[in-house]
Amino acid sequence: MPRSGIAWYGVFAFAMSLVGYGTTRGADRPPAIGKTAPDFTLTSQGGTPVSLHAYRGKWVVLYFYPKDFTSGCTIEAHNFQRDLPQYEAKNAVILGVSAQSSDSHREFCAKEGLSFKLLADTDHVVSSAYGSLTNVIVTKLAVRHTFLINPEGVIVKEFLDVNPRKHSLEVLAALTQLQQLGIGK
Repeated sequence: MPRSGIAWYGVFAFAMSLVGYGTTRGADRPPAIGKTAPDFTLTSQGGTPVSLHAYRGKWVVLYFYPKDFTSGCTIEAHNFQRDLPQYEAKNAVILGVSAQSSDSHREFCAKEGLSFKLLADTDHVVSSAYGSLTNVIVTKLAVRHTFLINPEGVIVKEFLDVNPRKHSLEVLAALTQLQQLGIGK
């Protein structure tokens, strides 16, 4: 391989490691566990506004992901969809957030059979507020982070090192444990 090809491959591999495994955080730090989750209103794949405060009284799995139609993001979304009935039985909703448009989210949901809400953070305000934004070469992407928010709107668990293949089961286990302990009924 020519030397310039090796250099570009190295830059690409480094950039993808940042996005794919959530090893870096944006300039802003995630909100602290025990603090009220920052409220927001974003547009869903259906073109309707979705506000975090509308889910008071329910558990919220707020997950940030880099990009629609990429392998890791598709695996993670499929697993949340697979486990959705278990989340619903635990009074929990799943909200996915990335920087793509609501049109992109609509196409992603249609192609992949997703029924939970994906939210468009095209101006990066929410991703930044949750310390889940990174710069990759010339674009900004959400970092793969998840926040478990109790029915009172308080962050009770964060996942900052996410493996998309097993993440839904990890979140479900944490939710089960927190509910068994009586945290945030």
